Amino acid sequence: MDKSIGLIELKNIPTGIETADAMLKAADVELILATPTCPGKYIIIVTGNVGAVKNSMRSGVLAAGYSLVGTHIINNVHESLPAAIMGTTEVEKIKSIGVVETISAMTSIIAGDIAAKASNITLIEIRIARGLGGKGFLIFTGEISSVKSAMGSVTAKLGDEGEITSTAVIASPHKDLAAHLLG
Repeated sequence: MDKSIGLIELKNIPTGIETADAMLKAADVELILATPTCPGKYIIIVTGNVGAVKNSMRSGVLAAGYSLVGTHIINNVHESLPAAIMGTTEVEKIKSIGVVETISAMTSIIAGDIAAKASNITLIEIRIARGLGGKGFLIFTGEISSVKSAMGSVTAKLGDEGEITSTAVIASPHKDLAAHLLG
């Protein structure tokens, strides 16, 4: 069955926690993340089959009310996204690195899905807004040609919308940097 990810961003923490509860009670979804972000916002990310995520999101929007900042659903999400969001991706060796900084937490997840679907890369991490002023970023690795291809897809789809603040592609990173990123 196809997996989806649903994201909801709210403008206050108490309503965020209440919304997360409503979303989990509404459908058989798995909670990937429910956490405060900067500055005083709250983000909720759930995953499950397409129908369950849609039902959960509907309940979340109702529970959020005036506190809703934004929502997004990614259907047929790349299988590596949940682990990258939770920071549990297992990577043995970094060959080259792609880094994308986005204007919002939601955009970093969208960018990660685009990159993973576009090329043979491994998502190392998708960092969501904590300590980043509401921004997000993702780091991925693979052969340099794959990293460049994934970066090209991300910038082609999100760059014109002003959602990307910065990018970098690093071929053959120093071993200390690679170890730090995997640490």
